[in-house]
Amino acid sequence: MLRIRPELVDAMVAHARADHPDEACGVIAGPEGSDRPERFIPMVNAARSPTFYEFDSADLLRLYREMDDRDEEPVVIYHSHTATEAYPSRTDISYASEPLAHYVLISTRECGNDEGPAEVRSFRIVDGEVTEEPVEIVA
Repeated sequence: MLRIRPELVDAMVAHARADHPDEACGVIAGPEGSDRPERFIPMVNAARSPTFYEFDSADLLRLYREMDDRDEEPVVIYHSHTATEAYPSRTDISYASEPLAHYVLISTRECGNDEGPAEVRSFRIVDGEVTEEPVEIVA
């Protein structure tokens, strides 16, 4: 189960809306071994695509060095889908390389850039196996 504060969910949804029609992507870091998302880190989609996201390799290297220096790890890895449901694509599954991370998908197919419903779902992806998990919003 993903336990996450409401302001972090709001930040992911706002990022997804702002980048629509391109996919948004980012990380929420937390203390190593805690499974507690704390620090929201929006990233740039280097692919600038409505159907694909890619972290810039230099940005990602900087992020991992920074997390290492802060004794953090990626607790949530998120991205948006702009025209489809919030479910990992084959590409998403093949690129999932953090077995302890929660992979959060936000679908902006209903709202686009506007206020309105955005679908938010969380998954574990380990060795190509996708398991949906509940999301609990906690204060």
